[in-house]
Amino acid sequence: MQKNRNPYPCLECDLDKLSENLAALIERCHDSDIEVAGVVKGFAAQEEIVRVYERSGVKFIATSRIDQLRSMREAGISKKPLMLIRIPMLSELEDVVALSDVSLQSDITVLRATNEEARKQNKIHDVILMMDLGDLREGFWFAEEAVEAALEIENELKNLHLAGVGVNLSCYGSVKPTRRNMQALVSLAADIEKAIGRSLEWVSGGASTSMKMTLGGSMPYRINLLRIGEFALLGGTYDCYPDFMHRDVFTLRAEVIECRDKPSHPIGELGVDAFGKTRTYEDRGIRRRALLAVGRVDYGDPADIIPRMKGVEVLGASSDHTIVDVEDVKDQIKVGDVLEFDVSYGSLVYLSSSAGVRKTTKGGKL
Repeated sequence: MQKNRNPYPCLECDLDKLSENLAALIERCHDSDIEVAGVVKGFAAQEEIVRVYERSGVKFIATSRIDQLRSMREAGISKKPLMLIRIPMLSELEDVVALSDVSLQSDITVLRATNEEARKQNKIHDVILMMDLGDLREGFWFAEEAVEAALEIENELKNLHLAGVGVNLSCYGSVKPTRRNMQALVSLAADIEKAIGRSLEWVSGGASTSMKMTLGGSMPYRINLLRIGEFALLGGTYDCYPDFMHRDVFTLRAEVIECRDKPSHPIGELGVDAFGKTRTYEDRGIRRRALLAVGRVDYGDPADIIPRMKGVEVLGASSDHTIVDVEDVKDQIKVGDVLEFDVSYGSLVYLSSSAGVRKTTKGGKL
């Protein structure tokens, strides 16, 4: 991917604040006997940032992408085991076994093929069986099927090690972690342990949205691993932003390329925007508007970037431009100025992967 040589737009990560977030998060998880898999896909596994995870107390470094696993291996990230958190494709199993130490799995065909690939590479590959508890993404739907898969791994697939069971919640179906679905996962783990005659190392109770239960002390004791991305990167998630976490680890900076008074409602017959969507506009009269050199191809949804300057309002965006209302701060904004934004997890993923956005870090000096 070609790197942007221009100063803006720019995504900056404060490594010191991230380190403090990780330390606070891990301490509180350890208080509940829970380990953390630090998920690095949110910032595309940028090496300088991954090094913060490597120096932290996370148990695993986790991502959903093979290319990120490869970049970490090539960078010499080796102090923590690497976890693949997207269910593997059959076509990528050679890389899965070569580049990851543990993978999340939910299909017996893929498990058998992973075993064969691990045999070819003379490795024992750890797997965590995923259970679908209602979010309707990956995972075995019937507990009996999961138990059968566990028995086959334990007794026949000799190049696989069944390390645990896990669940994903909130990412697709918006299902919240609750004591009921967490207890269902614990019960499944107990059934599998009874069937295979030994204890599992890991019962992985979800991701960032599971932190609220953990902090509140309501997570069942048998849950001992969470896969955490957003909570560490952005200081919380949804309805849980603890005051001991930094919410400004990442900063988006964008340059003003035009600033003038214009009508607030488009003039002419309206159709669809650049993305084929029909939009509505509020007529607020003539107002000062600034145009920024960053757009939806860089961050996704314009509602996911939040201006830090009071009085600035994001109105919308096309592919490469963002329009902000600056009427309330018009004397403070001119062409060439740089505005700062907080970002959501969704926009962070886009920004980290955009070739048109320069990525920088600050702090982190040992």
